[in-house]
Amino acid sequence: MKLSEFKFDLPESYLATHPAENRDESRMMVVHRDTGKIEHRVFKDILEYFDEGDVMVVNDTKVFPARLYGNKEKTGAKIEVFLLRELNKDIHLWDVLVDPARKIRVGNKLYFGDSDLVAEVIDNTTSRGRTIKFLFDGPDEEFYKTINDLGETPLPKYIKREAEPEDRERYQTVYAKNVGAVAAPTAGLHFTKEVLKRLEIKGVDVEPITLHVGLGTFRPVDVEDLTKHKMDSENFIVPATTAERVNKALDNKKRVCAIGTTTMRALESSVSASNRLKSNEGWTDRFIFPPYDFKIANALVTNFHMPESTLLMMAAAFGGYDLIMKAYEEAIKENYRFFSYGDVMLIL
Repeated sequence: MKLSEFKFDLPESYLATHPAENRDESRMMVVHRDTGKIEHRVFKDILEYFDEGDVMVVNDTKVFPARLYGNKEKTGAKIEVFLLRELNKDIHLWDVLVDPARKIRVGNKLYFGDSDLVAEVIDNTTSRGRTIKFLFDGPDEEFYKTINDLGETPLPKYIKREAEPEDRERYQTVYAKNVGAVAAPTAGLHFTKEVLKRLEIKGVDVEPITLHVGLGTFRPVDVEDLTKHKMDSENFIVPATTAERVNKALDNKKRVCAIGTTTMRALESSVSASNRLKSNEGWTDRFIFPPYDFKIANALVTNFHMPESTLLMMAAAFGGYDLIMKAYEEAIKENYRFFSYGDVMLIL
């Protein structure tokens, strides 16, 4: 397929800049692949679509406050450092993006907070990319606490406002556990402790995978021929217990629902030769776009995505291109809220 086939007009007013007042009261569009029927519900109604023995697979990655503001040594010039991933835990070596890039050179020292944290630029990786080493002697726990205290929640760029204290809680799923993401797995933002409890009472199994969402999730596709697009690699883990329970549900012809595109990528990157889910750990750069034969999940929960985004392409691969593009037309007509803090779609 071609990139231009995923183009549609989306007025800026449809971009949700704040979350719904209550997580589970986001609007939910339910799309039935077998009949093409589209329903308009709220997220807490999701319980009506799942029964005992069904499995929901969630991404339990935890967003860390990856955006640091500081100053350059000597000049005191203001700088921004976006932490991408830790390269070496023992010496606090990180892969980062910097701004303004032209002023931040190898050998520069960068100061954060009241000089609570100092870093040295070790290498240039891309035009904005740098490798930096934090000069920190204390225990690891203290280092991460300092990052946590000084860092800001890394909201997506389209949210054109400063991060607010409530973002620390709301741009995080209630089941977030394993620190490592620079963006939230947003389909999971609609779950509350109450919804999870009600699923448990109903006998629906909620099982975790971990995929640390990177900035590549927002990287635009810049080639018309989708087969030429390359995804950034992201680190993931599929635990053995999750694989076991998913396979049991599939054997029993039950529903297996991927909560979010990141979960779906981890599942599809862990398929055995006999089309079973296997426990797995590693990196995935899998790019899913139509046509695609999904092997594990038979339901998907996902937010409403950007035109021409890889996330929309995966939703179209799963739900069927024509049906999903029709659903998006209807979402615009019905004033659904789009993107990370927006409303949600359940594809059955």
